[in-house]
Amino acid sequence: MAETAYENSNGLSYPLTKMNFRVSVDGVDGAAAFNQVTGLDAQIDVIEFRQGNANSLSPVKIPGLVKHGNVTLRFGYTLNNAFKTWIQECVSERRGPIPRNNVLIELIDINGGAPQTTSDAVSTADARVWQLTNAWVAHYTGPELDAANSDVALESVEIAFEEMVIPN
Repeated sequence: MAETAYENSNGLSYPLTKMNFRVSVDGVDGAAAFNQVTGLDAQIDVIEFRQGNANSLSPVKIPGLVKHGNVTLRFGYTLNNAFKTWIQECVSERRGPIPRNNVLIELIDINGGAPQTTSDAVSTADARVWQLTNAWVAHYTGPELDAANSDVALESVEIAFEEMVIPN
């Protein structure tokens, strides 16, 4: 834990904060600035099995398929077209094959000093990365428009994916 969190003068380590993160999509040059990521989860089906001649009356439990929920990204409406083009390619009625891309969600440790950047990517020493493999936009929600409110126009996308690599 001390390798990923700030260690104060008393030798205590602080945990990573969840307010500093970056999301990038392979093949999409620009990126929107996201203010929330939810749904990073994995679940393994439990298969119960009991042979008819078993001595025990309770079943044996064995692991089954790994299932992932969809990840939801919320972001302020921007004029950056690269990320919006990817969304449009996924949800358009007149689309070809749905583009599947890898998505990286990086949790950045800003307490340990400034992140070491190379070509706008944070080094693995300063970040924890969740990689979503073969991801595509399954649901898009546009901003709620209200002339009597001065809040930021927020959009959201739900991303379906096949596999998730969880950080150490």
